[in-house]
Amino acid sequence: MPQASLDLTHVLYDASSHTSLAMALITLSPILLMACDNGFLASYAVLAVFTREMTIIIMWAGQFLCEGLNLVVKRIVKEERPVDSVGNGYGFPSSHSQYMAYFATFLILHLHFRHRFGSSGYWIVDQAFRVLVHLALIGWAGVVAYSRYHLLYHSPPQILWGVSIGVAFGLSFYLVTELIPMRNPNSVLGKARNFLLMNPVSSWLRLRDGWAVWADSGTEEQWQLWRREWGRRTKTDLHVN
Repeated sequence: MPQASLDLTHVLYDASSHTSLAMALITLSPILLMACDNGFLASYAVLAVFTREMTIIIMWAGQFLCEGLNLVVKRIVKEERPVDSVGNGYGFPSSHSQYMAYFATFLILHLHFRHRFGSSGYWIVDQAFRVLVHLALIGWAGVVAYSRYHLLYHSPPQILWGVSIGVAFGLSFYLVTELIPMRNPNSVLGKARNFLLMNPVSSWLRLRDGWAVWADSGTEEQWQLWRREWGRRTKTDLHVN
């Protein structure tokens, strides 16, 4: 019976190099974050279930579609990995690079257009924090992409194309599913999104678009409600004791 290895977290690196070890850990970060090869399950699922946010579910769906696109392109182009590569399968485009480029692009656009962090009270501090978050996402995606080159899994063109496709897909998908529906609620896309939110099944599942109501998706509002209830119960408990 023929057997094959399912290399979900199998990465080869130079055991004598600390840099190579660091690159191996970084290249696994999308998998470790999402707990599945090239993502999809744990973190997205937990966020979707506990927040019921339409934006998170849409971003998750886009991640699936982006990975599906990667598989299709690989099977059409059929470009081999570099000669000295330790990877298996076709190499164009790099799926890790494409994955992280989509992830970072969609999230940065969301943070820019829809999400607002709680204010520190100082405008310059708030803006610096937003820039820092954006740079951290870009840096994470960039280091993951570089790790694929350092570990000899992909050639530079394969990585650059992966990043380009991921960014382009993230931009297009966010535009169609979030920005246009938000800016033009009476458009076809806006009405389609509204239907996804307001149909009986979505109501039963308690799906919502928190960012359409609160700048932080209701985090501050929910915390204030919890704080008031916690204070009431604490006072009650103290009174009883």
